Amino acid sequence: MEEFNLSSLRRVKIQTPPPQFDDYRDDNEGDGGDESETLETLKPSMDNGGITTTTEEDLQGPFMGIKVRRRASLHRDYRGDYLDVPSQPALMKILAKQGDRKVLFADKVLKFTGSGKMKRRILLITDFAIYIVDPDTDVLKRRIALTAVDKLCLSELSDNFFAIIIPSEYDCLMASTRKSEIVTVFIEATKNTSNYELDVVFSNRFEYHAAAEVVKEIQFNEVEGGVKTRIARK
Repeated sequence: MEEFNLSSLRRVKIQTPPPQFDDYRDDNEGDGGDESETLETLKPSMDNGGITTTTEEDLQGPFMGIKVRRRASLHRDYRGDYLDVPSQPALMKILAKQGDRKVLFADKVLKFTGSGKMKRRILLITDFAIYIVDPDTDVLKRRIALTAVDKLCLSELSDNFFAIIIPSEYDCLMASTRKSEIVTVFIEATKNTSNYELDVVFSNRFEYHAAAEVVKEIQFNEVEGGVKTRIARK
């Protein structure tokens, strides 16, 4: 595996509203890059350490007692639409054009491009598809049918990353503090639409197609104060 070292370590914290990021090359314009990213997700400052292992209730859910989860994610009320999509004409126009009306989840996330850069994106999940929208221009960047999604990949640690694996296209690597809710919505949506339960794979090292011809490996390591995440091109 060919690795490319960064000159510095970046600490990534997902916030609401999300922080401002430089305007990097867009999703479909990247050449796949020759970069390696080393990221570190810090544990939140909370009572009782902020981190907890899964409970008996989690054993019945998509996390199957494998994932180490933040205490806040165990007791958070799920709202689904965090952007009030019906009040946003641009988003409603995008959905109407595709014939979608039922929004199961809507929020801003971080999307990793083929070159490993981070971009702010709106993630919409309906009962038929996934929409990735540029929040600055209200332009639809990508629509993925739920039936095209093969599985979701997550680490076993407490971090914000998840990968959507789409064999017929290229995959999506994203990060969100609402990852637990996103995974749950994905599973319920595919179950209702296609009558099958989406696979959720937990591993501290997995591959994904960052672009059509670009395979990357993401590796998670628990370190003091958080989780260090390394992305390298294979």
